[in-house]
Amino acid sequence: MNEYRGKHAPSAPWPVASSASSPGRRGRHQRRHKGRRFLVFFLCLLLLIVLAYPFVEARILTVEKMTVRSEDLPWDANNLRIVYLSDIHWGYWYTDRDLSSLLSKINSLRPDLVLFGGDYSTDYEGALRFFRTLQGMSRIHARYGIFGVLGEADCGETAAEQTALAEAMANADVTPLINQTVPVYVGSGTVWIAGLDDFSRGNPDIKAVASPVTSSDFVILLSHNPSVIQDAQQTTDGSGGLGWFDLGLFGHTHGGQMKLFGSLLGLAEDVPSRYVSGWLVENRSSLLISRGVGMSVFPARLFCPPQIHLIEVTAD
Repeated sequence: MNEYRGKHAPSAPWPVASSASSPGRRGRHQRRHKGRRFLVFFLCLLLLIVLAYPFVEARILTVEKMTVRSEDLPWDANNLRIVYLSDIHWGYWYTDRDLSSLLSKINSLRPDLVLFGGDYSTDYEGALRFFRTLQGMSRIHARYGIFGVLGEADCGETAAEQTALAEAMANADVTPLINQTVPVYVGSGTVWIAGLDDFSRGNPDIKAVASPVTSSDFVILLSHNPSVIQDAQQTTDGSGGLGWFDLGLFGHTHGGQMKLFGSLLGLAEDVPSRYVSGWLVENRSSLLISRGVGMSVFPARLFCPPQIHLIEVTAD
């Protein structure tokens, strides 16, 4: 007699997957999950690299070497080696260790002249501390001297503060140039350095720096902000002529600092777009707008590594 199975009981056992097919299915699932885990890991790693790269690039100091030819350069000054740097922004993001390494890099280039383009720190008090710190570090070796102008971050509020900063610069062997033009004697020849006060927070006097020279002199115009270029080109020298400077050196823009279809940080919006970075030749003058050394607003750079410049000037 058959055993009663109940109204809804199956008449035969439920089918069970064969043991031969189970391992194959588990293998395919395991491979699929392993592939997904690898893809997630790769995407996370790629995202980490993308996020970290701007902070790494900001620490990669490059040296740009350039030769400039000028018929005004005295023959005694032929092959003059100039190291130019701007926008150090020493402070929280740019440490004493970074500064010491920078000084070693400058000396390794065997400069005849070292020129600073301003914005030494983040504010006036920081600029004072910068030059006092510089006094205690390795001396910069430059055959014919070290000269510097002020940027907007360096300017004080009073004449007394400006005097104090100029004294701190001099004590660190840096000759301050605030609307001054000075001769540098190279053998029997003379090279002139014209330094302007800051464009945005100072009182740049282009006529005062142009009047001591003529178009036959070799003149280096040193100014933090490249917005002065157009006015400088329209100013006449001591003999009433235009084209009074041969080499113009500028900073301020950081080259955009974070560049992706333009500057992401909106830096130096007061500067004409053609003067954001790089080399130009206008009205017989070679112009350099440096990307600078340090950082502003954000401690990173993107497609815009920091730089200093070794410029060798030769007589035509």
